[in-house]
Amino acid sequence: MHGHAPLFDLHSPAAARLAAVPTVTIGGLPIAVVDRAEAAEIMLDAAANHARGDRPLYFTSANGEVIARANADPEIDALFRSADQIVADGQPMVIASRWLTQCRLPERVATTDLFHDVARRAEASGRTFYMLGANPDENAQAASAVRAAYPRLRLVGNCHGYLAGIELDDKLAEIDRLAPDILWLAMGVPREQLFVRDHAAKLSNVGLIKTSGGLFNFLSGTNPRAPGWMQRIGIEWAFRVLLEPRRLAWRYLTTNPTAMYLMLTRSH
Repeated sequence: MHGHAPLFDLHSPAAARLAAVPTVTIGGLPIAVVDRAEAAEIMLDAAANHARGDRPLYFTSANGEVIARANADPEIDALFRSADQIVADGQPMVIASRWLTQCRLPERVATTDLFHDVARRAEASGRTFYMLGANPDENAQAASAVRAAYPRLRLVGNCHGYLAGIELDDKLAEIDRLAPDILWLAMGVPREQLFVRDHAAKLSNVGLIKTSGGLFNFLSGTNPRAPGWMQRIGIEWAFRVLLEPRRLAWRYLTTNPTAMYLMLTRSH
């Protein structure tokens, strides 16, 4: 959609639906104009109808930090532009679209919420998941929580994200044999985008890869969500800084002003 040839039958209903999704430019990146329900339906539809034998479809998310980092680093920018779809996982992007673009974003499509939207639908449709990423404890706890919350969901496997060399190659081969419809990849930016670039071609039997950032830390219960009012006005980042000041304070202090400037000057 944004940087490579379409990865499945252009004449299929799924391809037509994906191609028909309008985009707007927020902070310089092309963002799909979808709400969460539509994003979930498109993911499942695309994953189910993507012809196996080629690399998986690649869906990702952007927020203010991503906008700032993509602007500063051409490699990160290219990694995001190669995605088949980018959704807005940042409320400031939704707010910016109301004033700065011709087509406003209907709502934030936060991966931490989208996962549950997709899981409920996957239970009913029989679509399969694989969860790859985070450290061993977080991954195991997240997978256990998902199996408890969605007992009819076909979660065909899970593994932490700290593999390399032959161990990684063996795991990729195993995932490819399991052929999940959706691979939830939680490694953080830009590690998960680099993973897609370097390894997606080895996963030809996977339908779709959805990059997921810190999703598993929320599924496991390690990280709580910000209060709803903070999410609605676009300051969930401040809640996260309060929880992890040493890791996140400098990151947001350096990326937030840049992201605001880019959203004001590079949105249409």
